[in-house]
Amino acid sequence: MNIPATIRAGDTVTWRDETAEDLLGNPITSGTYTLTYYLRTNTASEGATVVGTAYGNGWESTIPAATSAGFDAGVWYWQAVATAGSTKYTLGSGQLTVVAALSYAGTPGAFDGRSQAEKDLEAVTTAIRVLVASGAKEYTIGGRSFKKQDLNLLIQRESQLKAIVKREQAADLIKNGQGDPRSLYVRF
Repeated sequence: MNIPATIRAGDTVTWRDETAEDLLGNPITSGTYTLTYYLRTNTASEGATVVGTAYGNGWESTIPAATSAGFDAGVWYWQAVATAGSTKYTLGSGQLTVVAALSYAGTPGAFDGRSQAEKDLEAVTTAIRVLVASGAKEYTIGGRSFKKQDLNLLIQRESQLKAIVKREQAADLIKNGQGDPRSLYVRF
């Protein structure tokens, strides 16, 4: 299935899917079957249904901008179902990421576009600084308490989060066509 892995809330999203086959090798085409995508998230009452239109023997599916504008940022799950009468086949399922829209009307509100790893890294770094600078015996962050002897655990977690953030930043550079920062080229 060709549904994008990442979409931005408020954008029109269009993709095309080719024909498929059932388990017996019979063709599943737009001439006989209707293709419907069901999108859901773990938020109550959040979802969308997208019915594909015929495009050649396959389908073209579109999520209108007005529909995606209501999507909460985060992980969404999808299932593509081909239906002909009482016959139904799941052609695919998976997940996609919805990214928050940056557009606004009136005065813009605060926006934090950092990944969860970046937010966690900041919290752990702050906890380390507070423990070291204040000499405090105990510190609470995010509903979890740390004691002075947990400083090594915080330092270890900080190191893990730094590695995760570096991988995310490298992936973003590659995705945006700016190259792999880990590649080294030598010219003679």
